[in-house]
Amino acid sequence: MSADLGPLVITRRSGEEPIRANGETVGKLGAFWSWACSDLANNTMRGVLAEYLVATALGAATGTRTEWDTVDIHTPEEWRVEVKSAAYLQSWAQSQPSKISFSIAPASGWDARTGTASAEVLRRSDVYVFCLLHHPDKQTLDPLDLDQWTFYVLPTPVLDEQCPSQKTIRLACLERLGPMRTDFSGLAKAVAACAEGTR
Repeated sequence: MSADLGPLVITRRSGEEPIRANGETVGKLGAFWSWACSDLANNTMRGVLAEYLVATALGAATGTRTEWDTVDIHTPEEWRVEVKSAAYLQSWAQSQPSKISFSIAPASGWDARTGTASAEVLRRSDVYVFCLLHHPDKQTLDPLDLDQWTFYVLPTPVLDEQCPSQKTIRLACLERLGPMRTDFSGLAKAVAACAEGTR
């Protein structure tokens, strides 16, 4: 057993890496990705996609995603961004569109680099980006079409002041807090405006 139990150094993969058994290639990483990640409408993968979209808009998608970090995105400007997603339509059969609700719960922090947790319960980001996959037609739903998304950007101090211990927020309540609403093309500008106002 190796004595070094520090964090793994994760390098970005291409999808061409072989999956091997007894020295023989039995598949490729890209095939696994297609098998595991093609359903972009389920809650888990939609959330990861939303993080990637926001990171891309902010110029912060050059590395790899860190699972369970204290915040979802660290930008080149050192802004800390938390990303939440929701959608009216799900992968499974529905009797009606989903009601839109986002998680905003303060939480204890966990540092992926050190493997240590903080008992202090709070919101650690500068900005929240709420990503709504708003498209209403299941037959034409495509999470990769960014025209089907709306983004709401809100400084975290507004949540701390107006919703200090609240765990979730409905869309109507979020809109009453006055977030900046934008499409993908305006996302970087909206985040910058909100983040700079918290410094």
